[in-house]
Amino acid sequence: MTVESTAARKPRRSSKRTSAAKTPAKTQEGSGPQLVQLLTPEGERVEHPDFEIDLSAEELRGLYRDMVLTRRFDAEATALQRQGELGLWASLLGQEAAQIGSGRALRDDDYVFPTYREHGVAWCRGVDPTNLLGMFRGVNHGGWDPNTNNFHLYTIVIGSQTLHATGYAMGVAKDGADSAVIAYFGDGASSQGDVAEAFTFSAVYNAPVVFFCQNNQWAISEPTEKQTRVPLYQRAQGFGFPGVRVDGNDVLACLAVTRSALERARRGEGPTLVEAFTYRMGAHTTSDDPTKYRADEERAAWEAKDPILRLRTYLEKQELADAAFFTALEEESETLGKRVREAVRAMPDPDRLAIFDHAYADGNPLVDEERAQFAAYQASFAEEGN
Repeated sequence: MTVESTAARKPRRSSKRTSAAKTPAKTQEGSGPQLVQLLTPEGERVEHPDFEIDLSAEELRGLYRDMVLTRRFDAEATALQRQGELGLWASLLGQEAAQIGSGRALRDDDYVFPTYREHGVAWCRGVDPTNLLGMFRGVNHGGWDPNTNNFHLYTIVIGSQTLHATGYAMGVAKDGADSAVIAYFGDGASSQGDVAEAFTFSAVYNAPVVFFCQNNQWAISEPTEKQTRVPLYQRAQGFGFPGVRVDGNDVLACLAVTRSALERARRGEGPTLVEAFTYRMGAHTTSDDPTKYRADEERAAWEAKDPILRLRTYLEKQELADAAFFTALEEESETLGKRVREAVRAMPDPDRLAIFDHAYADGNPLVDEERAQFAAYQASFAEEGN
C-alpha cells in the first residue's frame, strides 16, 4: 500500500482489542495541574476517569505510522530549507502526538483552521505533504483547495485563525449541521487579542468549536511563564466554557480528549479549550536559534518524553507490532522523504504576473495599470539581454 493511498486513512475499529493491564492515572509534572494521560513516557497504559479510549492493535499501529511519517516529512523539509530549496520552515518536531491524536479525532465533515505548523493534522486530513511546501518555496499562496479536505490554508498571522474558526462555527450552528470546527494555535498566540475575542464570541454564541492550543513552552524566545500567571487551559473559565490540559506527548490522550471535546461541540454544548502540554524540540522556525534562550538540559528532559518512542515501547511490550512492521515503516519513510525531495525541486516557478490575477474578483483599472507597468519592467530586462 502506497503512502498516497493511506495518508487520509483513519484508524478503523476492529473486533480485536488490546487487553493490557492498566493502572490508575497519577498526577504529572510535580505539583502542577494534573494532565490527562493515558500512556506514560515509559510506555505504560494508565486509566483516566473522564477520558478513556479503546483501540485495536491495527489502530495503534496506524497512529504510530502517522507520527513516524510526519516526523520524516518534517525532517526532510528542514533539510530542504538548509539546502536553499525552501525560504523558511516551521518544524513540528516533538509535537507529533498532539497533532496526530487530535487530527485522527476529527470526522470528515469537521473543519480545521491551522497555523503554519500543523503538518501532522494536514497529513490526517489527506493533504499531500508536497502541497504544504509550495508556500515555503515561494511558488504559490497555499497549495491546496481548503474545501477538498476541510483543511484551511496555513495562517501566518498569529492567532487570527481562531476568529475565522469561530465565525465558521457560528455559521455551522445556524445551518443546523452536526459537524464541529477546530482551531489550532500556540501558547504565544494565546496572548493575542484575536484569541480573546474568539473566546468571547464562541462562548456567547455557543459555537461548536474546539480551541486546540499546543503549548510547546516557547513563544519564539519567550517562555510560558512570561505570558500567563495561570495554566493556559484555565483561561477558558473566565469566558464561560471548559478547559482541559492533556499530555501533548501522549497520542492516546490527545485522541481521547479531542474526540470528547468535538462530540461536546456537536451536541450543541459550545466550545472547549484543549491545552496540549508538549515541547518544541527544534527551533521556532529555521531562522531561529533556540540555543540563545534555552538550556540543553531542558530539551534533554523532554527527549525522555518523546511521543513516538513511548508508543513504540508500548507496542513492543504488548507485542502489538513485530520487527517486520518497523522495518517496512522505515522503508516507507525513506520513500516518502525521496518523493518530497524530488517534488520540491521539480516545482515550476510561478508566472510573475499572476500576482495581479486575484486582487479583485472582477478586475480593477488601477490593478490593470500596475500589471502593465510590471510587464513592461520585466520586458526591459529581456531587451537588455539579461
